[in-house]
Amino acid sequence: MRRSRQSFTDRLFFAVLPDAATAERISERAAAWRAAHGLTGRLLKAGHFHVTLASVHEGHGLPDADEIDGWMARASGILMPSFCVGFDRLMSFSNGALVLTGDDSTVGMEVLQQRLCDSLDDTPRPARRYTPHVTLLHDGHHIEPEPVEPITWTVREVVLVHSLIGQTTHRHVARIPLG
Repeated sequence: MRRSRQSFTDRLFFAVLPDAATAERISERAAAWRAAHGLTGRLLKAGHFHVTLASVHEGHGLPDADEIDGWMARASGILMPSFCVGFDRLMSFSNGALVLTGDDSTVGMEVLQQRLCDSLDDTPRPARRYTPHVTLLHDGHHIEPEPVEPITWTVREVVLVHSLIGQTTHRHVARIPLG
């Protein structure tokens, strides 16, 4: 019997997080965009803003420590310097997520994601379809893409995040510095 994805309690994923000051800026601007567009979805907590790079586990509880250590060892082998990322467009995804995205200013994120996925995959594949984004909220009302003043920060590390699904709780399991 197959369990539904909705019954999972735990998720582990690699992500890039904005620094605290940038997360607060995102939160303030997201509140203004929410009001300006008449959206009613609940804003994510500032401490939950992130750019997902790769999901490695979804299930009940966490995998054993050896499996987590294996992912960390693989991810630690990525050779990439720190870089600046910027998000300059607000839009809705088809799933109702209101997100920040970008074009040329997210290329470093695309390279990092590809390198991370290659390091985690026993058989590296061609580039995967990937749209770097920061989710702000979920809402049934969709907005058309619009340019916004860029939000930028320097990416200095990748974080392994443990999300307790449905509990709005993120725990940072480990950090991998870039550079």
